[in-house]
Amino acid sequence: MNAHSSLRTRAARTGLALATAGVLVALSVPSVASAAEGDTTIDVYDVNDFHGRIAQSLSAPPRSGDAAGAAVLAGALDQLRGDDPSTSAFVSAGDNIGASTFESFIQQDQPTIDVLNAMDLSVSAIGNHELDKGRADLQDRVIGSDDARNAKWDYISANILDRATGEPAFDPYSVQEISGKRVGFIGATVDLTGLVSPDGIASLEMADITDSVNAVATDLLDGDAANGEADVLVLIVHDGAETAAASDLDGDSAFARAVHGVTPDVSAILSGHTHQTYVHDVVPDGGTVPRPVIQTGSYGFNLGHLELTVAADGSVTATGENIRLVDGTFAPDAGVAATVSAAVTQADVLGAVELGTTDVDMRRAVQTDGSENRGGESTLGNFVAEVQRTATADRQGSQIAFMNPGGLRADLLGGTVTYKEAALVQPFANTLVVLDLTGAQVKQALEQQWQPPSATGRPFLKLGVSDGFAYSYDPAAAKGSRITSMTLDGAAIDPAATYKVTVNSFLASGGDNFTAFAGAAAKQDSGKVDLEAQVEYFEANPDVTVADDQRAVGVTITPTPAGGFQPGDRVSLTLSSLLFSNATDQPASVQVSAGDQVLATADIDPTIVDTTDEQGRATLAFDVPTAVAPTTRAAAAAVTTDEPLVVTVGATRIVLPVTIPLAVAVDPTDPGTPTDPGTPGTDPTVPGAPGTDPGTPGTSPVLDGGNGVGGDAAGAPTANDGSLAYTGADLTAPAVAAGLLLLAGITAMVIARRRRLQR
Repeated sequence: MNAHSSLRTRAARTGLALATAGVLVALSVPSVASAAEGDTTIDVYDVNDFHGRIAQSLSAPPRSGDAAGAAVLAGALDQLRGDDPSTSAFVSAGDNIGASTFESFIQQDQPTIDVLNAMDLSVSAIGNHELDKGRADLQDRVIGSDDARNAKWDYISANILDRATGEPAFDPYSVQEISGKRVGFIGATVDLTGLVSPDGIASLEMADITDSVNAVATDLLDGDAANGEADVLVLIVHDGAETAAASDLDGDSAFARAVHGVTPDVSAILSGHTHQTYVHDVVPDGGTVPRPVIQTGSYGFNLGHLELTVAADGSVTATGENIRLVDGTFAPDAGVAATVSAAVTQADVLGAVELGTTDVDMRRAVQTDGSENRGGESTLGNFVAEVQRTATADRQGSQIAFMNPGGLRADLLGGTVTYKEAALVQPFANTLVVLDLTGAQVKQALEQQWQPPSATGRPFLKLGVSDGFAYSYDPAAAKGSRITSMTLDGAAIDPAATYKVTVNSFLASGGDNFTAFAGAAAKQDSGKVDLEAQVEYFEANPDVTVADDQRAVGVTITPTPAGGFQPGDRVSLTLSSLLFSNATDQPASVQVSAGDQVLATADIDPTIVDTTDEQGRATLAFDVPTAVAPTTRAAAAAVTTDEPLVVTVGATRIVLPVTIPLAVAVDPTDPGTPTDPGTPGTDPTVPGAPGTDPGTPGTSPVLDGGNGVGGDAAGAPTANDGSLAYTGADLTAPAVAAGLLLLAGITAMVIARRRRLQR
């Protein structure tokens, strides 16, 4: 759209706009007669985050996240707007499409566009999901051209700017004629950074919501009739409070700043994005009259209602409410019901193909109230990551894959899996991209699971992880240093080595604030769509057994003493992230071991911890085992080897970056055992035994005190010219002294360790 205003009068339920230029100009002239007659009432009905929920989906009793269905929504509008729709308007705060259920998604959300057209939607803010497929798709397909409109409503946003010009990339506002008054709807959108694939919006940039809205408000109130002067202003913003609490409107988020900082000339704020349900009244900065701030939840569970009263002197008062749609009050609209039925029938045909089976349910993580927790590890997230690694292993050499939790939109239940069920899990049609990342960049990506404040409204986003990759983290550590170990097939990840890592195209371009992926040295787009990869995986593995191992474990451990842990030291571990939040038949206990010794076992607390991955907690403590007292001169010092601590819970085995000394068996009959540090050579008082004294380079440092003596491959000492070196009893006194000093140091070390053990 080229114009920045659209004057429409809603004369009938067909939603046809008045199209002639003469009518448009006439409607923009102030109606003095109407204003002189007294107060004017304007009704505005709104939804937000409809997300293509055209079919009804209700629980018993209904709960947040249910969908009343497009037919019921249309029926409610029929009843509430009455026979004269010119006295009201139906608007949306964005995310009408995208992240949709299958019947809409499989048909590129055209059924959703069709039913909203039938409901006479007049204006909508642009939500982040409107841009799931990029700017061009929204402009060219969803909206369409002026002479071939697809979505008949006006899509508006004042703070999405064209990067090249700095001007609004879409219409910043729309003026609608309602009850004889010109109502200026100003649009705004949450910062798209991290919410939309950056490649799709490379030509766009975001401006501040408050500043952008205030600039448009000034133009609308101070402009002349030709450019769309308005009598009443309403902000429709695809952003919202993180909870239903009124206190959230007093924070420092972009939305909270807008609630207070947008000019008092804006009489009401209709919000979205956070799927919350609230109606608050807030007095804006510089104002005296409270204005309603409304959000309806999501999916058409509620219908927002804003009543504006324009007094004879032009002053405006407003009240707001949410009208519940899921309790059977409103009869469905027959015409819309027929459109939905046809869409469902077509989707059933497309989605009925059986792909395979799974042995158990694969679900997303949940909060204590049963709602989705994007901060928790899930069997579904790990499964999808493995599917995507497998799809890119042969051709692109993928070794590791990660999956963002926001890309998982439905659970995959056990038993037969159909195309439709698989498609509902991943509705965004992202392609799979293989990145060249160093081990250090992989660690950086994992660190970015802890999100910037207020970036996504979620403090933590748990990445699904493919088979063979595991890591430990310290939830108590400082930002940027929480990841403590990473392994691939049991081997430690090398920070300097390069690994082939698969992510979807959303993550590859830095989505969800995972900028480490965007910094890859090389990117190879496989061209394979995520759903296609899942279909192929089931074709190759028709009977899937779900992996139930945790890929990440939280560990806070006793600080390691200087010089490392020693026998007798007390070690304590606080463990978390040991269990999935909703999987069945999970382990009840956890153990920590080193070598072949189990050091401690504890029960697991399965309590869910909201917004994080900390469910499944346990505390273990143990003493580092002491060595058996030596019985021979050959075992004068306790012989140990450092073994890493290993956490085992069910099928999960996580190697920690901490070692403890464990005693190893020593053969007391072999006085020349080279592993006994108490017996260098054959007798520490007789230096120079070839091949046994550790002093020669390759054999013993005692032999080479700078005198040019080395050793051959077999351990025989040699001179610098390659001939055998002389090794008789006439070694110099400094060499003898060095041997005695070495023995004294070893003896002192043994005594110190014994004293520590005695204490």
